[in-house]
Amino acid sequence: MRLTSKGRYAVRAILDLTFNSNGRPVRLQEISERQKISLHYLEQLFRRLRKGLVVKSVRGPGGGYVLSRPMDEISIKEVLISVGENINPARDLVGTGDVKSDTVEFVLTKTYFENLGLIMQEYLTTTSVGDLVRKARGTQELPKSASSLLDLDALQPTSTTVTTGQPNVGKGRDLS
Repeated sequence: MRLTSKGRYAVRAILDLTFNSNGRPVRLQEISERQKISLHYLEQLFRRLRKGLVVKSVRGPGGGYVLSRPMDEISIKEVLISVGENINPARDLVGTGDVKSDTVEFVLTKTYFENLGLIMQEYLTTTSVGDLVRKARGTQELPKSASSLLDLDALQPTSTTVTTGQPNVGKGRDLS
């Protein structure tokens, strides 16, 4: 599997949309500016994401894009497939069928990559947009731009006394 910029940008754009929607449509121009992805390229990606039923468009003033379903119901696999990403590592190895080989090495290699493909498919299917959002919200080290979007007040240490008798104010909490 070779994940192209198309797949990476699609996942980034969907995460940006999720972080910034707050129940309102998000314009592609905003995503383009925050993610440094060409507006023209985002338009192409979102056309495919809309056809893949990952997002829906809202027309008119204040329009833009929103997720078509709750974030926990949209898998990363859906996002990648919607934009035409190849998520089967054995596809290139097996080829179109005109190349046949019955050597032990070919069969072992083919079987190995088919099994790897099944594992990857399962991982991508069971990882939702919501899973990645929750992971980001639980991460200590985020870029400042991402940190400002998250509700980090819930993650900040409180002013309590620890066993040393010293206040815990200003000390970072290990969230890993």
